[in-house]
Amino acid sequence: MEESVTIDVRGLKCPLPVLKTAKRMEPLAPGTRVTVLSTDPMAAIDLPHFCGEKGHRLIASAKEGDVLRFEIEKAGAPAPG
Repeated sequence: MEESVTIDVRGLKCPLPVLKTAKRMEPLAPGTRVTVLSTDPMAAIDLPHFCGEKGHRLIASAKEGDVLRFEIEKAGAPAPG
């Protein structure tokens, strides 16, 4: 069964949602599913960009009222270099 983690960064403003998400995801095993909850409108740009840079898979994103919800799967081993 795959692990699932929720990272609640509601109320935090850019760049804190991405920074806190990155820090929380660092120790997680590759393939771990992460749900990120944010109220910062910039997260709609920043979190997909973060996923692209780090190789994580953005599975889904949605807006539920004022809350942005992102479903992310942690990437495998980091690329060399």
